[in-house]
Amino acid sequence: MAFHKALKDLNLLDRFLFAEAMEDPVIMQTILEIILGKDILLKYPPQAEKEKRSSPLFRFIRMDVWAMDMEDTVYDAEVQKEDTKNLPRRSRLYQSMIAPFDLFGKDLYRYTFRMRCDEDPGIALDDGAARIFLNTRGKDPLGVSEELIELLRYIEHTTEEVSSSCRSGKIRELQRRIAMIKSSEEIGVKYMQEWEEKVIEQRRAREEGVAEGRVEGAEHKLFVQIYKKLSKGCSLSATADSLEEEIPDIQDMYDFLKPRKTQTVEESWKDWLASGGRQSLASPGSRVTTP
Repeated sequence: MAFHKALKDLNLLDRFLFAEAMEDPVIMQTILEIILGKDILLKYPPQAEKEKRSSPLFRFIRMDVWAMDMEDTVYDAEVQKEDTKNLPRRSRLYQSMIAPFDLFGKDLYRYTFRMRCDEDPGIALDDGAARIFLNTRGKDPLGVSEELIELLRYIEHTTEEVSSSCRSGKIRELQRRIAMIKSSEEIGVKYMQEWEEKVIEQRRAREEGVAEGRVEGAEHKLFVQIYKKLSKGCSLSATADSLEEEIPDIQDMYDFLKPRKTQTVEESWKDWLASGGRQSLASPGSRVTTP
């Protein structure tokens, strides 16, 4: 099985911990209050979207969490580790996105966007909607609170050490609650089961695709997905994150496709099959290991 973090080592940028933590109403409400700089009273418990796909090799629906306050304002939050180059376009689905990179390159901790008229930018659509991009590695504190800066640092480094260095009592309370999540035997079992099920499904899908020799098999689908990511200039790590794959599981295809950017995907696929494809992965000595 490919390497993965232990539950105790996860940060809030890791989707599993983010979803588990944000389903706690106190955690969700506290984080929203710090981000927005105002008091919020949630009407219903937060709900985390579950990852869904019809095949282990298809793109996941992104893990996000939504909640509603007593004024019927809907809040939606997501974490994103890698810049997949389509985040502003995707943000129409999300109200806030937290990431460990600066999407707009201005060194800000927070970027807030509201609806305006294309023909006359002076006309704003006063619907209360806002899209907020949060950068955990911002440098310019202008317009943001010290508490928000501390929160963003804590989200990237979710540890007792970081929380104890924060002046905000809210963040120390977040750490207390998240430490309980990390130490929960039930959640620990859930984390391992989700990981093991994902690995088993991926292996089965690939084996079936190769065995049946289908052009539309699992291996071909993954090959096409990686080809498209490479065509958009995505790095190996960005491709792995976007496809919800481990780097060792896609590196052979990625390295094979990298020097073939001028070929069509089907030309590259034929070359891949001619080279033996992934048949060698099941043989002794393969660099990809299984439990």
